[in-house]
Amino acid sequence: MISVVRGGRLTIAVLLSLSVVACTRAGNDASTTVSDSTAALNRPLAGAPDKPVAGPQGRVPQFLVECPLSHTSYDDPIVFPNAPDASHLHAFFGNNGTNAASTYESLLAGTTNCDQPADTAAYWVPALMQGDTMITPIKSVAYYRPGEGVDPTAVQPYPPGLKIVAGDGGAEQPQNTAVVAFTCGTAIRREVLPPSCPEHRPLRMMVTFPDCWDGVNLDSDDHASHMTYSSGGACPATHPVPVAQLQFSVDYGFSGDPAGLSLSSGSMLTGHADFLNSWAQNKLVAEIGSCLHRKVVCGITSGRV
Repeated sequence: MISVVRGGRLTIAVLLSLSVVACTRAGNDASTTVSDSTAALNRPLAGAPDKPVAGPQGRVPQFLVECPLSHTSYDDPIVFPNAPDASHLHAFFGNNGTNAASTYESLLAGTTNCDQPADTAAYWVPALMQGDTMITPIKSVAYYRPGEGVDPTAVQPYPPGLKIVAGDGGAEQPQNTAVVAFTCGTAIRREVLPPSCPEHRPLRMMVTFPDCWDGVNLDSDDHASHMTYSSGGACPATHPVPVAQLQFSVDYGFSGDPAGLSLSSGSMLTGHADFLNSWAQNKLVAEIGSCLHRKVVCGITSGRV
């Protein structure tokens, strides 16, 4: 665990994922009890998948990348570009140099700690806190797969520099578990709030990103309008380009009673994740073609299963 006490300074952060919200660095009460049956909520902008993905592994065409924690900081190059220390605490994965000033070009020229050396993309999530102490993530896994029911051969690579945010960093109500969910290890059950996990299956947070792009904008003023989720196996006319649906999971070494947990963005209801595509584009195109278009499951470095 890492102590991250910052003197209690309040920072207003417009952390938009599926709606524009204001949030603070200070954690809210994480002991709120919410029934899993109340999770079926849809946000007004990006919406949600038709149903929670049963699990990241399986026979669905996909490729995956595993990355340990790279670093932590109070930066957010999507929501607060060129504004160091303006956000709540984030845990960064993938690109080792991600900071407030990061751009596609700077990230592409950087290094990665992922098992896939061509994945220099940046991934980040709010820090998981126990009081004033950060619980250090064990690892993250990024699963790239078609959206539910989407023809894998129709999936297009992300354009260079695409920015995507998923989940609501200012949520005060339960989020749809098809977008943000907690589970124990690789268990199928999805929970709105962290369950009490056994030691052999510690806590995991899973965030599922939109998979339909408007075909024009790499970002939008609200960081959401250029993306949405497919439904019924198709993308809407407003967002006609199907891209891979990124499911980003973060594994923590935490087990037992979750009552004292919070996220740096607020309560445990405020789960979200950010992604900035700075893959080596030729490798990303190859992964989409070799794995998704051929309808096969690929390993971390594209060793086919």
